[in-house]
Amino acid sequence: MLKKRLWIAAGIILNPAQDHIFITRRNANAHQGGLWEFAGGKVETHETAQQAVIRELHEEVDIEVTALTPLISLNHDYPDKALKFDFFAITKFSGEARGNEGQAGLWVAINDLHQYPFPEANAAVLAKIVEVYGE
Repeated sequence: MLKKRLWIAAGIILNPAQDHIFITRRNANAHQGGLWEFAGGKVETHETAQQAVIRELHEEVDIEVTALTPLISLNHDYPDKALKFDFFAITKFSGEARGNEGQAGLWVAINDLHQYPFPEANAAVLAKIVEVYGE
């Protein structure tokens, strides 16, 4: 049976020095619960991926994005879900990033991201981050 592919836009939120990234922990009851992630969410029918990531980051981590660039796009299939991702590097924003929906959030050094468990779908994203922004 073919699963409908859910379109997700997520932000790789970089600090001004571009050596730390803000990550959040998924709610224990969510799909891939308890793992760390890059904030974002579903692209609505009337939105572009860019519009969705700006909206989602405002809702989830309380920032207003002022500069972003596409970083990587990919599809990933879990046994129970088919996902399409568009990840954006968020290089400028106003506000203080925080878990705005009660989720844990932290600034992590790019070279330490491997110490945090992420969903399987993020493996290529983590590699791209290290390639572009790592030391």
